Amino acid sequence: MPSKRHIFSLSGPVHLTAVDWANPHHRRSILASLVQGVYRQERDRLEKRQGRDNQALAPPWWESFHFRLYRVLTDVDGSIIGAIYEYPASAPNLPIYVIAFRGIIKKLSTILRDLKSGVRCILNDLHRSSRFQRAMPAVMEIVASAGAANVLLAGHSMGSAIALLVGKKMVKMGYLLETFLFNPPFVGLPIELIKDEKLKQEIRYATTVVKSGLAIAVEGDRHHHQHSHEPFAALSCWFPQLLVNKDDPFCAEYIGYFRNREDMKQSGAEKIERVAGKSSITSLISSAVGGESEALHLLPSAYLTINKGSTPGFRRAHGIHQWWDPSFTCESLQYQYHLQY
Repeated sequence: MPSKRHIFSLSGPVHLTAVDWANPHHRRSILASLVQGVYRQERDRLEKRQGRDNQALAPPWWESFHFRLYRVLTDVDGSIIGAIYEYPASAPNLPIYVIAFRGIIKKLSTILRDLKSGVRCILNDLHRSSRFQRAMPAVMEIVASAGAANVLLAGHSMGSAIALLVGKKMVKMGYLLETFLFNPPFVGLPIELIKDEKLKQEIRYATTVVKSGLAIAVEGDRHHHQHSHEPFAALSCWFPQLLVNKDDPFCAEYIGYFRNREDMKQSGAEKIERVAGKSSITSLISSAVGGESEALHLLPSAYLTINKGSTPGFRRAHGIHQWWDPSFTCESLQYQYHLQY
């Protein structure tokens, strides 16, 4: 079973006179608000609201928590995809910089490029997107100047996919960045949404066996398998925070992904899961034709926070606003990948 489990409920409004980073509800709310600030900046740009005189709506989303906007990150078309926020005062355990990325905005002028990034994510090709190629150098620059301990990544929806990919690349360079991923997309069937627990478990078991067989067929002999296993295992020391909603078809399968690992271990099939758990069908097909073989969305270790409240409708289940809701009720789990069988 996971090494840590906490179930808690928070009620009542949160009033912050200063950033209380030690409070997990405050920390989550602040980071969600900073991500919302990126959404608002792009909407301000699209609706031609600039500065306070022109009634820009974005600044309160970071100024309320005493952050300042250090730099805006834009795509090749000028759309705002991210922001670097700076906390100018000295505070214990609080990062100096938060780099946040937004997801899809339902506006005709930007949605096509937003959806293009989504398609790249599904095809395991996000590393070639202009958004990642603009985000990665910006993060590297801040880490080089401030140090990894002073930089935090955050994102929502497709923005969390960018943050996840950046975080993985930084780990491979030797930098472990604290990372918060709100509703991160899981590329695969949303089996977690099935209500029948027995059926759900049977589907996952069958899928794991099939993927294991495909992985062995694609990767060949044992030596090659061990070599291809290394990039996944190398991430085991990094624990990004995954914040998912049990009713969100885009991210709910993270719940089943980690639970299946524990179930397979208990049933004595851990070796099968280890082969299958680091690959997706898309990544295996890509590997077979000489493409990118590492599945972006799969992780060896993580802190998983599940919104257990009632959130009917996709908009509520996938929305960023749920993460600062004072009535938030969650289950928190820690999953750690062990390097040896």
